[in-house]
Amino acid sequence: MASPAAETIRTPFTAFNFAVEISVPGLSPALCHAAFAECDGLEQTMEIKTIREGGANGRQIRLAGPLAFGVLTLRRGMTESADLWEWVDRTVAEPGLRAEAEVVLLAADGRTKRARFLLERCLPAKLKAPPMNAREGGVAIEELQIAYERLSLRREGG
Repeated sequence: MASPAAETIRTPFTAFNFAVEISVPGLSPALCHAAFAECDGLEQTMEIKTIREGGANGRQIRLAGPLAFGVLTLRRGMTESADLWEWVDRTVAEPGLRAEAEVVLLAADGRTKRARFLLERCLPAKLKAPPMNAREGGVAIEELQIAYERLSLRREGG
């Protein structure tokens, strides 16, 4: 007979259900009231230093170097507010202003939070409006790019 732990089914994380939360000091605590169709750029790359030791031709030493981070790209979003545009304007007026952002991975039910990517010290790198179309009703965002200085992952529930 299988143990109860062996019978526990682990649901994999899905990449199609996500939410984006952005907070900026002095603006709304939940700045981003938008839904996006795509999210890309959650990445960190470690530069690896290679050292060769004299006389040891058959090996090399690998050392961890600095991390570099990607640029978060959100595409095809819809919102009813102008908060994102205000964030860009404030950043131009106050170059030291930084935001905190979270990309929340949701379970297939669309409500249960599974994990969070935490992005620290964010700057809006690009905010692009879509082509105008009289048949569309909401305020649309074609692309939003956010540069960040640190990325970490926090699993929900421990």
